[in-house]
Amino acid sequence: MVQFSSLFNGLAKSISIKNRKKDRIDVGREAADVMAKEARKNELMLSSPGIVNGEGSNNFASVFSKRGQKGMNQDCFVVWEEFGCQEDMTFCGIFDGHGPWGHMVAKRVRKLMPSSLLCNWQETLALNPLELYSEKDLDRRSLHQSDIWKQSYLKTFSAIDQDLEQHPSIDSFYSGTTALTIVRQGDLIVLANIGDSRAVLATISDDGILVPVQLTVDLKPNLPQEIERIKQCKGRILSSEDEPGVYRIWLPSGETPSGPGLAISRAFGDYYIKDFGLISEPEVTHRQITCRDQFAILATDGVWDVISSQQAVEIVSSSPRREESAERLVAHAVRAWKRKRPGLAMDDISAICLFLHSSSPDPINLP
Repeated sequence: MVQFSSLFNGLAKSISIKNRKKDRIDVGREAADVMAKEARKNELMLSSPGIVNGEGSNNFASVFSKRGQKGMNQDCFVVWEEFGCQEDMTFCGIFDGHGPWGHMVAKRVRKLMPSSLLCNWQETLALNPLELYSEKDLDRRSLHQSDIWKQSYLKTFSAIDQDLEQHPSIDSFYSGTTALTIVRQGDLIVLANIGDSRAVLATISDDGILVPVQLTVDLKPNLPQEIERIKQCKGRILSSEDEPGVYRIWLPSGETPSGPGLAISRAFGDYYIKDFGLISEPEVTHRQITCRDQFAILATDGVWDVISSQQAVEIVSSSPRREESAERLVAHAVRAWKRKRPGLAMDDISAICLFLHSSSPDPINLP
């Protein structure tokens, strides 16, 4: 395996020599962008429906998306196998835009996220080398490794939100996007989430049954930890008679411009309500995966509004071919929308199915 630091620093040095006016951060970003360009060239990066399966990799990703009935598809996604030229690393991200410019916001975040995260990870890793911990001290080493990713994610999300606010041709005042991402590094997975897309892990229980484990929390305004922050910022949380049970953040009474209510408590963009409790800081979690963990599903709320986590695991695991798993899940969600929500405009529906092993153990029992 090529050592990331050596490769990254080599690219950065080459770029720096060509343009001595660029500062260290710009050089690092450009080096990460070069890696991303090479990944696309080598078909290791995917941003349209299809599959990604690097040669010799244990990972296999199936991706699919379907436009809803509310206009253009504001969902988008990216999968990068051999993330940062590391054979044991994969990056996946799924983004659900909203508002008049939601599709542009989501695409901008998709473009910036992988390279920015890679750059911040390299910088954080250089300041906090893993070599400080003995390979025998696996617990502390793993905790340190996940903390490096957390610091990198916090820097990345903050920088992306600032980029959107200052962008000259994307109006993010009344528009924004969710962001759900996962990095797999060896047996470690790290997730960063804002909004109400969801990640679910399919794992084999002690009874030999394939069961779902929800890896993320749908970040809605009525969650206790979100309520406290929003109220401290003078935002209001209300559910209207037209949408019983759907809670939204609203501006304080009499505040102008009034703006629409927002049904998520964290998002990129949506600057009209950023001073009143909406934040872009991600919830970052990690997990060590084992041979029991089979695959992870990352999907937008167009799936989860009509399909349970258990149903999603059953649909994906029963797919005859891994290549068809994401499309199969989306198709089931489309039918569920028609059955469960007749008369309502169907939302955009997108899913990534990331298989964690080269083959599944046999047999797997479903409930």
